[in-house]
Amino acid sequence: MTGQQALVYLALKYRGDWDKMIRGIRNHEAFETSKAEEMLAEVHCSYVTLIDKDYPLAFKNCYRPPLVLFYYGDLSLIQEETRCVSYVGSREASAYGLDCAKSIAGALAKEGFTVVTGLAKGIDSAATAAALAAGGKAVGVMGNGIDMCYPDESVPLYLELKKKGLVLSEYPGMTPPDKDYFPQRNRIVAGVSKGIIVGEASKHSGTLITVGYALGYTKEIGCIPYPAGSDSACNALIKDGAWLIEGVDDVNEMMGYQPSKKDNG
Repeated sequence: MTGQQALVYLALKYRGDWDKMIRGIRNHEAFETSKAEEMLAEVHCSYVTLIDKDYPLAFKNCYRPPLVLFYYGDLSLIQEETRCVSYVGSREASAYGLDCAKSIAGALAKEGFTVVTGLAKGIDSAATAAALAAGGKAVGVMGNGIDMCYPDESVPLYLELKKKGLVLSEYPGMTPPDKDYFPQRNRIVAGVSKGIIVGEASKHSGTLITVGYALGYTKEIGCIPYPAGSDSACNALIKDGAWLIEGVDDVNEMMGYQPSKKDNG
């Protein structure tokens, strides 16, 4: 059995639990070859491991780099970090936040950027749908098994991403979602892109976990501005030096590209 197959076997055995997989590697865990091959034969999706040549370079410098990534779709979408923008934000989004997500993510897709989200409801789903509707590329990173979609309302996006974009997860098969998986998912969302846009977040939002990872990776952070006096982590981050994002020109500048000459609407 190859090293790649051994890593995938550990991912299947431990349902993508990074710590358990690392312990298995360090302890030179023995396994029955025939059983391992049987388990691997039941994997329906594609996968890439840390030791494969096509493993995305951006993840090699991440905190706890994923040992195995299961996916459906086009893995090349995340091979060029400088063309990926992660769009994150509140599940309980305001109409303003949703409108900004649709406008900016759609414009980014038309500019040739790949829009990356955690495929959650609210800001994530709005940004994903807008990128796809604009004829662009999008990536959804999930905190559950690659062969299921959570939440249920994201199923249409999940199915469209499998055909037109990329769905990615550390967790195999039908592994159910777990509260501990979402922070792990967020480190991938932060790691894959050069720039992160915070579309909406309160000062106590879980979105700030993604921002924390992104800061640790020295990524560019951009935020949508909110009215004065609002409970907005975006405004606080802008005060601390994050890019103020009002349209695609601001994102281009954040990402190190010349602003578009097109009208952003």
